[in-house]
This record gives sequence, structure tokens and C-alpha cells, in this order.
Amino acid sequence: MEYKEERESIAVFMKRCYDRGLTTATGGNISMRVGSVMLITPSGKDKALLSADDIAVVQIADGLNLTPDKKLSIESDMHRRIYLKRPDAGAVVHCHPVFCCLFSASEDEIDTSLIAESWFLLDKVKKVSYALMGTEELAEVVSDSSLERDALLLENHGALTIGNTLLSAFDRMECLEQAAKLTYLSKAVHVRGLSGEERAAIARMR
Repeated sequence: MEYKEERESIAVFMKRCYDRGLTTATGGNISMRVGSVMLITPSGKDKALLSADDIAVVQIADGLNLTPDKKLSIESDMHRRIYLKRPDAGAVVHCHPVFCCLFSASEDEIDTSLIAESWFLLDKVKKVSYALMGTEELAEVVSDSSLERDALLLENHGALTIGNTLLSAFDRMECLEQAAKLTYLSKAVHVRGLSGEERAAIARMR
């Protein structure tokens, strides 16, 4: 099997997303860039039970499915366009975490400046205007937005994070959901938040 190790890693990280409650049984998708192709989770499969053999291989340049026996995720073009526009992107994680989804349907923003880790990993979160899932319109607006941020909130849909590795993209997704929870919970208690000077110091570290 080509790219066996990389495909196994994608299956493992997709299971981690499901086990962490970041997505539903058949929801969400993960991809990784390997040279001129991307490896991506399939459509309609139980995300907790994926194996390396389930992961599809797609040419980034033209979207050709090199594994025609596997049904591509409906968001495969969204991932592909991110790789075309972001040469630095090594992996993309798209999930539907509960608190992120709540904020995706709200006018309120996720406050990533409550703790140092989220400000370091995420900076600010970009909210992407609503477009129907699986459409060219969504793929275009999300990939354009990816030029601005590594953490995106898709309006009335879910969340997407980008990293140079699978681990960094997954780490950002977990951190984004944690930031969403903290933002929601901060309404019940008085919070300090990071000062402008503290945020600037962390940005310099980043």
C-alpha cells in the first residue's frame, strides 16, 4: 500500500477526534499533504473504525482520485484548495465540536486571549461566511479565509484548523474547542484575560 504510514496516521487522528467528542460517527474529515498528493478520510465511513486502507489518495493539482474504489469526502475540494493556496499547509482537520458549533451559529466570538496557550496556537479565529457544505462556494470561501488564519469557524457548520503536521492541526482543533468552552464558561465568572502587552509577548514567541 502506498503511503501506508501516513494513511495509518490519518486514521489514528480521525479516531482521536471522534474519541474526544470533536465530531460525530460519520462527520468531519482529515487530510495530509504528501508531495503532490493529499491523503484524506472517506465519506460515509465510521470515523472511529477507519484503517489505513480506507484513506483516499487525491492529486492536489487537479483533484483526480487515485483510489477510485474509495468515495471521497464531500469536502475534499475544500482541503485541496487550501493546499493549493497555502504551500506551508501540511494537514487540515475539519470537525464539528459542540462548543465551536455553538459559536459558529452565534454572533459572539471565541475569545482566544483568555489563556496563553490558545493565543499562542491560534491567535484570533476567523469566521467564514455560510455556504452549503460540499459546494464549490464553500471550498472557495474557506480556502480564501485560510490565507488569513490557521483556525477557522465555519458559520452554522463547524471548525477547521491547519498545521504543518497532523499533530499541529489536531492540537489547534482541540485548543479551539477548549477556547470555545472557556469563552462560554467565562460568562459565569469574572475573568482577567491577557493584557495587550502579554499578548504581544506571546505573539513574538510565536
